[in-house]
Amino acid sequence: MADQHIDAVELERGLRERARRIRRASLRMVHAARMGHPGGDLSSADILAVLYFHALRVDPARPKDPGRDRFVLSKGHASASLYATLAQAGFIPAGQLDSFMKPLSPLNGHPNRNEVPGVEANTGPLGHGLPVSVGMALAAKMDRADWRTFVLTGDGELQEGSNWEAIMSAAQFRLDNLTAIVDRNGLQQGNATESTMGLEPLPDRWRAFGWSVAEVDGHDVSELARTFDAVPFEAGRPSCVIARTHKGRGVSFIEDRVGWHHRVPTDEELAAALEELGGEVG
Repeated sequence: MADQHIDAVELERGLRERARRIRRASLRMVHAARMGHPGGDLSSADILAVLYFHALRVDPARPKDPGRDRFVLSKGHASASLYATLAQAGFIPAGQLDSFMKPLSPLNGHPNRNEVPGVEANTGPLGHGLPVSVGMALAAKMDRADWRTFVLTGDGELQEGSNWEAIMSAAQFRLDNLTAIVDRNGLQQGNATESTMGLEPLPDRWRAFGWSVAEVDGHDVSELARTFDAVPFEAGRPSCVIARTHKGRGVSFIEDRVGWHHRVPTDEELAAALEELGGEVG
């Protein structure tokens, strides 16, 4: 038991450090590019850290391995955090992050699977990533393959009808190799999600469509790791993880402020944010 406790403590410490570096790198990228979506980058950093450094069966040396797990960033506007994660994981050189959104850079504002190793689907227009992920999971079932598909959606994105068609289809085809993660930070461009188009009771809605659902603290890396270890939650049902998060997590003057959906930090704001996050980007 003592060794298990030490391992759990080390896992949490390591994942928190990964997430901290993702946050720092993504803020630097948005600042340098003068474009980006820092609020969503910061809210999803813990989820991405746990996926890539604990849950996903992927190998940066073999990014097209047929047996790999697939991850789709449906909220493609949070590309800076994804690229920062891929760099840490070894899929792309860390120095390439400096090219974010520059002319002819492969690191576009929305991920491109033809340009960036580790990117599984071109995303950006909201409502596309989950349907694509359903197709991936169905293909694995048809091939009797054991690889899994994980997809991260925004909560405002769930206002797109294509998602609910995909949610119905996943349950119909009993895709228990599919896990959808909702970055439930409660804010979207311009307003709160509940003021734009109410989503609650969100867990009950997913359950009504035939999914097995878990609600977690989306910034608790240990809870996220345990939850991803437990999928599928039920045989024959796709799994939904509703991750309760805060937009702009980790930086006090960004957190829970809707204006930071796509605002670029000034030089002074970047310095203050990096000081709050601590350490150096490795």
